[in-house]
Amino acid sequence: MNQIADLHTHTKASDGTCDPAENVRLAKEAGLAAVAITDHDTVAGVPAAMQAAAELEIEVIPGVEVSSVGRGQDIHVLGFFVPYDDAAFQERLVSLRETRQERNKLLIARLQELGIPITLENVYRRKQGTDKNIGRPHIAEELVELGVVSSIDEAFAKYLGKEGAAYVNPPRITPQEAITLIKEAGGAAVLAHPGLYDADDLVQELIAFGLDGIEVNHPDNDAEQRARYTAWANEHGLVMTGGSDFHGWRGEEPFHAMLGSHTASLEAVERLRAIAADRKAK
Repeated sequence: MNQIADLHTHTKASDGTCDPAENVRLAKEAGLAAVAITDHDTVAGVPAAMQAAAELEIEVIPGVEVSSVGRGQDIHVLGFFVPYDDAAFQERLVSLRETRQERNKLLIARLQELGIPITLENVYRRKQGTDKNIGRPHIAEELVELGVVSSIDEAFAKYLGKEGAAYVNPPRITPQEAITLIKEAGGAAVLAHPGLYDADDLVQELIAFGLDGIEVNHPDNDAEQRARYTAWANEHGLVMTGGSDFHGWRGEEPFHAMLGSHTASLEAVERLRAIAADRKAK
């Protein structure tokens, strides 16, 4: 078994297409020692993944990807070793999902204003899984189904991405608040896919605020960015993480990347575990 872990994967609990147990199976087949379940603003997929992992003798790291807004764009913060069975933490995530639902309504309304015959009801009807935690990929799938675009990528480029014609961003917690939420819950806070933000000064600001780590190895970080984030991690003593951001399948292709294709060391996992354990002990 490789001494590595994929620390960024999604399931049907948010906008992935696989059951949590399938993510665990794929991680085992990839030879990983551990896999994190990091669904958007929910820990609903963690218990099923834990159960599957016990049978396959692989570690599941309970995680979450918290949605926030900084400087007018989505900023995501990964939380590791979070208290997934804690009612107060789960309730805090409910409010984040409610904001996501409001964003979905605004997105649909904007698309309708553009003359696209899409409804939120049909998007929700297509969603399968542990809850109705709808995200932009589900809306993108509906746009493909309607023939408005030919691919998920085109849907984001033309309509749903931050340069898209229908992009909206209702008020959300700030990245600093997301970091605080995770740390106060006893988890370790890591900035997700910093290469997507095109805002290195913001990344530096969040490092200074108190990030525990930075996602260096991600399919959307290019080689130059990975080198830069590695240098910053070394300079500031941050944990360097990595993950595929696997969302399951779009047709026959994995989205964003295949589970296990981007990883972190088990040393990074142990550092995250120690950070979280220390917080929970206080």
